[in-house]
Amino acid sequence: MKLNERSLAFYATCDSPADNAGFLYKRGERHTAYHRRWFVLKGNMLFYFEERESREPVGVIVLEGGTVELCDSAEEFTFAIRFGGTKSRTYVLAAESQAAMESWVKSLSRASFDYMRLVVRELEKQLEEMRWGPAGGCGGCRQSPGSWKPKPSGPEWSPERLPALPAVLPKENGCAVWNNVPGADQLPNTSSCSGHDGEGNPRPPPLPPRRRAASSEAGSAGAAVAESPSTFCQLHEQYGREVARLQQDWLERRRGPRL
Repeated sequence: MKLNERSLAFYATCDSPADNAGFLYKRGERHTAYHRRWFVLKGNMLFYFEERESREPVGVIVLEGGTVELCDSAEEFTFAIRFGGTKSRTYVLAAESQAAMESWVKSLSRASFDYMRLVVRELEKQLEEMRWGPAGGCGGCRQSPGSWKPKPSGPEWSPERLPALPAVLPKENGCAVWNNVPGADQLPNTSSCSGHDGEGNPRPPPLPPRRRAASSEAGSAGAAVAESPSTFCQLHEQYGREVARLQQDWLERRRGPRL
């Protein structure tokens, strides 16, 4: 596997939160002496530095496919990271206390992708049980989570169940009137309180009655419309004279009293 050193160094020293960090003693591969290193765990990568203030890591351990276990050693609080395969290296580390060792073992055991996949599966199983109940509680009516769809709260509407509109809507005074559809003037059936008709369709709210203009009102409205041009001219001339008079009074008040 090829790793970009610059990308790893940036990821190790960036401000992203670390899953765990602290000093550990790392045993050398050739020399069995232990060296104190600063370790930083981010995701499934375990970086180690010579000092805490170092700008670049000395190395990195990719934890994918490895197992963490305690091991017997002359040093106290030791544990090992082992990988499968004959040529794979085993990393032996030692903590400074029992609490630090338990914390590192727990963090490293949860860092692999395999562990996260198991956690996701377990959470999906718990979510499915919360949604559908236990496996034997429904008796064969259980569905898979992928095929679950929310059930509509009311009756489903389809184009076939919509009421047909008339081909030509009736008009009144040049405007289409919707409640002139045949059967719209019939009183609603109030025998049932369910709010649905006989076929189970929800009934629309009743339309308010239309107010038809009387013949006298229609005649007066027509007369007003006919006289509107002359009435407008008269009003314009009347208000024009009033505005001219007010303007003349204002000019005289500005000039002051005549001596």
